[in-house]
Order: sequence, then structure tokens, then C-alpha cells
Amino acid sequence: MEAISGGRAVHRPGTWALVTAVAPIAWGTTYFVTREYLPEGYPLYGALIRALPAGLLLLAIVRRRPHGSWWWKAVVLGTLNMGAFFVLVYLAAQLLPTSVASTVMAAAPVVMMLFAWALLGARPRVAQVLAAAIGILGVALLLLAGTRAVDPAGVIASVAALAMSSLGYVLAQRWSAGIDAVSLTAWQLVAAGLILAPVAVAVEGAPPAMDVTTVLAYGYITIVGTAVAFVAWFTGLRHLGAGTVGLIGLLNPVTGVLLGTLVAGELLTPRQLIGVLIVLAAVVLGQPGISRALVRLRAWMRA
Repeated sequence: MEAISGGRAVHRPGTWALVTAVAPIAWGTTYFVTREYLPEGYPLYGALIRALPAGLLLLAIVRRRPHGSWWWKAVVLGTLNMGAFFVLVYLAAQLLPTSVASTVMAAAPVVMMLFAWALLGARPRVAQVLAAAIGILGVALLLLAGTRAVDPAGVIASVAALAMSSLGYVLAQRWSAGIDAVSLTAWQLVAAGLILAPVAVAVEGAPPAMDVTTVLAYGYITIVGTAVAFVAWFTGLRHLGAGTVGLIGLLNPVTGVLLGTLVAGELLTPRQLIGVLIVLAAVVLGQPGISRALVRLRAWMRA
């Protein structure tokens, strides 16, 4: 496995962008699965069942335990990126339409760029800032064209999840030189699960009853929406950096909107369709290869 570091490796950026895209696409589907198939009123157990099995699965694969400062770093990152984050996302998914819940998180590129600038000294490129602004426009079109009134509590939960995870992702990039993506993900998920377990029992009592559909839904979220998705995400941070990865994360709301329309019967208005196209344009614009091409074009025009 290759380590995740704070460097700006851009070798085969297209390949790493495709790998990274697995994460937001998978996350975009989890809102629908949570709303349709998971029991309401169990956000802590929902987060626990998502985190701990995924972490133990990855730990069994990689067979590498934390060492030194990574014992406390895993707890910090596990809380920011998974523990508290999963609870907040679970609440948002229960309180908001699929399209809106997945759209609020699309402000992540801006927040991640700011944290990366403050903590890593990674000044955003002009093309990234432009792409983020375009992405926000697309997000606004998606969000403001919702099919029903937006629950403020759901929006607050989404915004809190956005801030915590953005900080956690940048800290992971800063701390994790020499740590492969599978180990990094496994440690965080196990730490999050161990923190959530006693809290879930104390607050929510007995775990929710599960039928076959519920078990399958949890299995999908655990394996695809958590284990696979986070390994892909941290791999992207290793090779592309926070700014570019944050922009790829805009595929999350696109997935949520399209899935909500195709499967959940949510209305896709012309305004939302324009928003989807704008978001896709922002993702493309923010990629390193496109950024370099724009720099060359600007230099040619000035010559």
C-alpha cells in the first residue's frame, strides 16, 4: 500500500481522480439507503454498526496496529471523520430529502481548502477557487430547488458534519505520512466504533430490531459506503491533495439528486438539472490537468 502524505503528488491524476470518485458516489447513495431502509431513532447505533464492522474488516485485511502517537491521533481522526460525523449524517438523512442532505455537504471544497491553507500552507490554486465558486452556484441551484421545506435541524446537522469532517481530512493528510490508506482508515473506524459503543448503549438502550432488508442495508453501508469509500478517499488525499479531493466530493450531491429522482421518485426540476451540470463542470475544472491547461492558455494569450 502507498502511504498518504501531505505532498502534492500528481502522477496519473486522472487515475487517482477516478479512484477518489468512488467515495463521494458511494456516500451519495447512503442518504437514500438510510432514509428508506434503516430504522429511525437510532443515530448512535446506526453510526456504530457502520463504523466498527468496517474497521474490523479492514484491520483483519491489513493486520497493522497503531503505534506511538497514532493511538491518540486515531481517536481524534476517528471522532472527526467517522464517529460524530456518522451520527450527524444519519440525523441529516432522516430529517432532509435525499437531494438536500447530500447537497449541503458539497460546500466541503471551500472548507477543506481553507483548512489546508491554514494547517498545511497549501494555498489554493486560482482554478480551484474558481471551481469551488462554480460548485457553490450549482449547489445553491440544487438546494434552493428542493421539493419541500427544508428542516433547519437537518441543515445544522449537515453543516456540523461538513466542518468536522473537513478538519479531520486535512489533519489526516498532515499526520499520515508513511501510513497506508487501509491502515489509516481501519484505525479511525475502530476508534470511532469503540467510542460510540458505550454511548449508544447508554443513550439508546437495546439495539434496533433488524430484518433481512435492514441487515442488507447496513451491509451495503458498512462495506461500500464506509470501508471501500474511505480507503478511496484517503488514497485521493495522498495523491491529489485536499483541494482537488474536496472538489471531487461534489459528486456526492449529484449522486444523491439523481438517485433520489430515479429511485425515490423525488422531482428533478430544470433548475436542479442545471445545478447538476454546473457541479460536474466544477469537478472537471478543479482537476490538476485542467488547471495546468488553463495556466498554459492564459500564458499563450498574454504572449
